[in-house]
Amino acid sequence: MLDCIFCKIINKEIPGDILYEDNDMMAFKDVNPQAPVHFLVVPKKHIENIMALSEGDYELLEKIFKRINLLAKELGIADNGFRIVNNCNQDGGQTVMHLHFHVLGGRFMQWPPG
Repeated sequence: MLDCIFCKIINKEIPGDILYEDNDMMAFKDVNPQAPVHFLVVPKKHIENIMALSEGDYELLEKIFKRINLLAKELGIADNGFRIVNNCNQDGGQTVMHLHFHVLGGRFMQWPPG
């Protein structure tokens, strides 16, 4: 996708504060953090959102959640807890149409947010 900001970060066309990268995914710090620890995990394959997953993509989700587990431990938010957020489509709050998971921690995450 030519205008996808996450694809541009993945392709190193624009900078990102990268925490992790492999052949399937990338994790990088959010440019507008909503918590002391706030990073995104995105598949390198452009998938618009959770509703656009194909049968072959579910193994990728398992890898992403395993990586979130490891990063939460590395960044010191695993023991106290953290939040994983995935927005889907406009009414779900999705602003970048590339599947991604926000991971937020380092403070109490009240519900509802605010």
